[in-house]
Amino acid sequence: MYINEQYQHLELIENEKHYYIGRDGQEYYEEEPVLAEHLMDIFINERLTMKVVCSPQHLAELVLGRLFTENMISSVDDVDSIYICEHGRRAKVILKKKEGVEAETDYVEITPSCCTGNHILNDYFVNQREVSAVEEIPWKRSWIFELADVFRAGMPLHNQTFATHSCFLSQDGKMLFQCEDIGRHNALDKVIGYALRNQIDLKKCVVYSSGRIPTDMVMKVIRAGIPVFASKASPTREAIWLAEAYHLTLICAARSDRMKQYTGKKPCE
Repeated sequence: MYINEQYQHLELIENEKHYYIGRDGQEYYEEEPVLAEHLMDIFINERLTMKVVCSPQHLAELVLGRLFTENMISSVDDVDSIYICEHGRRAKVILKKKEGVEAETDYVEITPSCCTGNHILNDYFVNQREVSAVEEIPWKRSWIFELADVFRAGMPLHNQTFATHSCFLSQDGKMLFQCEDIGRHNALDKVIGYALRNQIDLKKCVVYSSGRIPTDMVMKVIRAGIPVFASKASPTREAIWLAEAYHLTLICAARSDRMKQYTGKKPCE
């Protein structure tokens, strides 16, 4: 797989003026950093397939992770090349041609619960690959508490804007990657894309997210084969059921002093 990223140092935040109104009667103008929204069109084999609203960091990881978690590819071996333009507005993905696979012509538009306006514009690469249960691994409670400590310490963009989600990737208690994005789904896809790009075995990893956990977040993790998924926030009932069905260890409300385990084997220590 060849990756060509032309963009560099895109604007992440910008100072904007607002009028402060206090209950105590104070009123004045001031400026503060505000997070920028970035729109990227993703073309797959020359066909516009997705529109993604994101924060313009780790864009190749976002594209690769999104292809994987949306079941468009089964591994990085399916990808010939990824190109990101100099403005980060257009991503071009060339997939390796597979014998016997024909392009779909029906149009469908899907908007996931990402809260950022992301769209999948067609089912050109949708397939019916069966999703397998994850393989459970022994895990330690200290791994989760240490990730919660990192989140509590703060992330650069969130510290300035209070407008991002964070996601962390770790293995055997060692932090491998951390990122932020305007959308929690994007942040998760960036973590997964980073692992794929760097040949990290996701089946041995723990992922920690700052965002709430509905079924589509859980399904991304299950498709990636990640055995332990933790979050600072809460799950939905259906997300818990899905995690249970696919043997995913799901931990939510994970803070520096406590956590709630909903599914999976108890920690080994």
